[in-house]
Amino acid sequence: MLMSSPAFAQNRAAPQQQQRPAAGPQRLGTFQSWTAATYQEGGQKVCYAFARASKSEGGGNRQNVMLIVTHRHNSRDQIALRAGYTYPRNAEVNVTIGTRELDFYTSGTDAFARDGGQAVAAFKAGRDVEAKGPAATGRGQVTDTFSLAGFSAAYDAISKECPPARGR
Repeated sequence: MLMSSPAFAQNRAAPQQQQRPAAGPQRLGTFQSWTAATYQEGGQKVCYAFARASKSEGGGNRQNVMLIVTHRHNSRDQIALRAGYTYPRNAEVNVTIGTRELDFYTSGTDAFARDGGQAVAAFKAGRDVEAKGPAATGRGQVTDTFSLAGFSAAYDAISKECPPARGR
């Protein structure tokens, strides 16, 4: 099943225009733990790859816990962690790949890498991602683990499908 949500698949056409139904996500392939796909947003192709958590601890029964990398026409290497709950205000999430630590900031149900390029480089060199953040109540900790098996191949697939804009 391809991931699709309003945060990733909004149709932003003007309300007065007659709209065709937006096409759903189109799968580029599955690469071990990662799936690569595309969708259209505002007439532009968006490419993304995602993995579901291989292990989740704390936070109760959470759905759709995912790690996502996205390329848009004017931006690349947007890294988001979907927690399956709303983070407390101003929460920080610590992400570890081997011995490398990355800081993520939160907004709603997602945490975002402060430096997407740095995160991608760490993902390519790592085996697993471990993300630790506060529980929805602000008390206790939630830990999610994501396999990086297949990340490089999925990343290459979305990079080929959505190459950098010229001059970037």
